[in-house]
Amino acid sequence: MAPISKTINTALANLTPRQKDVLVGRFGLNKKEGKGETLAAIGERMDVTRERIRQIECAGISLAKENLLKDGDVAASLKKIGEHITKNGGAMKKDAVVQYATVFLTDATGNQIDFLGEASGFFNLFSGDNDYFPFYYITRKDMKAAFAFVDSWTNYLRSRKEKVLSGSYDATLAGFLKMKPALSTAAESYLAISKSIKKSPYGDVGLREWPEINPATIRDKVYLVMKKKKEPLHFEAIADHINKARFDDHKALTPTVHNELIKDDRFALIGRGMYGLREYGYETGTACQAIAKVLKKKGPLHSSDVVSHVNQKYSFRQNTILINLQNKKFFERLSDGTYCVRES
Repeated sequence: MAPISKTINTALANLTPRQKDVLVGRFGLNKKEGKGETLAAIGERMDVTRERIRQIECAGISLAKENLLKDGDVAASLKKIGEHITKNGGAMKKDAVVQYATVFLTDATGNQIDFLGEASGFFNLFSGDNDYFPFYYITRKDMKAAFAFVDSWTNYLRSRKEKVLSGSYDATLAGFLKMKPALSTAAESYLAISKSIKKSPYGDVGLREWPEINPATIRDKVYLVMKKKKEPLHFEAIADHINKARFDDHKALTPTVHNELIKDDRFALIGRGMYGLREYGYETGTACQAIAKVLKKKGPLHSSDVVSHVNQKYSFRQNTILINLQNKKFFERLSDGTYCVRES
């Protein structure tokens, strides 16, 4: 192992002060993390044009490459990093590569590995965008292969959403890889660089675009919480569950949650402030309406059975049901102690 500072000094040896200044600024070599300076920012600082800074950078990189390749130990370490990326399909997430690199270059930072990769030519950096995390790749062909694999997999997932969300992500991936055996060793590395695949706070894996995986709106978050809990919840409890799940940095406000519950037909008000999902059989209605539906469907029932059947689809207190059951305008108590709907 060699300290990263020694390796950087090797790369910058014999460069002019201006070349060193430009490379340190461009790659952020004096930072533990964060982007380096732009050509324009360095040009303004040095009072020269952006194009002149680019020329100085190119000349500095060329000299740094000579220095790195002349040092056998340094070259061997950088070659091992490149070989590791190659073994993982030729494209590998930056964080994972930096962690591996510290085996040979102690205390290395991402910025320093960016610089060493570009200067040596052993590997290259894709800096990341909306769809991909920063990653290193060996050739442009490798990078395109990673993109093609991710596109193919995400399209495959879209047509199997229901199966995947039932807990079959791993099995679905295994089936997909049987059709692409040559890519099986690279699959894990390729999928790691993609932002399209995400795990929800509940442990489900799927596409980032699916609201069941990455709910973007309060309404989506309400639905996902209730889908996972599988039981009626008070709107205050729903807001609490959303905030505990930490889908993102936005706090769910109780009034906002309540408004979404009211506006969406998927949610049924089944008691005072209590909501259930209609797809689970819960229905909206007053206690009197709920009792009438049960008795019309089941026929005469004892009061305890009325309570039991009503609360399968609603959420009323037992006393609320019993008090409404005594309303002689709507219900009649028969001689055997059962109740039925009073005929109009």
